[in-house]
This record gives sequence, structure tokens and C-alpha cells, in this order.
Amino acid sequence: MNHLKALLIKFVMIAVVLIVVLTLIFDVPFMDSIWTSLILTVLAYILGDFLLFRLAANRSSQNVRNMIATGGDIIIAFLTIWYMQVALVDANGSIALGSFIAAVIIGAGEWFFHQYLDGNVVSKNTRTTADLEADYKK
Repeated sequence: MNHLKALLIKFVMIAVVLIVVLTLIFDVPFMDSIWTSLILTVLAYILGDFLLFRLAANRSSQNVRNMIATGGDIIIAFLTIWYMQVALVDANGSIALGSFIAAVIIGAGEWFFHQYLDGNVVSKNTRTTADLEADYKK
């Protein structure tokens, strides 16, 4: 249930950003922004939050994990948004700028979303790769 709630929060955050940036500023059709939000939510949750954030560093260094995952989320967001808009819309050069702006704003939101994940979704008993390496070196 926690993952479903986290996915919903992430989708709403991404959808709001894409509707404001892409639909209102760059005239992308509303449904294209929604489809992009849906695809990006799933990709970013699996790659950025479920894998990268959980495995980036040991649990004691939350800021390092957050920086790594946020950087990864910005890259994933930019590439996904840009690719989806090229595929869905007869895109011109300005769509790359819109994708970049949206990705940076989403990245800022992801910083706080990772803190939510750490406190509410990721089990306190989950061991990361860095935790295992630290135990091995002892």
C-alpha cells in the first residue's frame, strides 16, 4: 500500500509540472502531458527510486543517496519527456528546452519525495549494497 501511495504522489507531482510547463507554456496537448507523466512516473519510480535511491549508498548517508538519485531522476526525466514529446508531438527545438525545464523542476520535487520515501516507504530493515560492503570490510 505504501508503494501505491508513493506512486500516486509521484504521478500528481510530475503531472502538475508537465501540465504547467509543457501544456501551458509550450502548447503540448493536455493528454500528451498526461501520457508522458504516466510513463515517467513508472520509469522514474522503478529506476530512480526503487533501484538507484535504495542502492546508492548506505542508509546513514541519506543526503548522498538523495543527491545521486535526484541527479539520476533529472536525467531520466529529461530523456523520457524529450523522447515522448518527439514521439507524440511534431516537436521542434523548443521542446528540448521545455523538457529540460520540466526535468529540473521535477528533480527539485524528487529531493523531497526521496525524503518521504526514506521515512515512509523504504523499510528500515532494507540493506543497501553499501551497507553490505561496510559489513564485509569490518
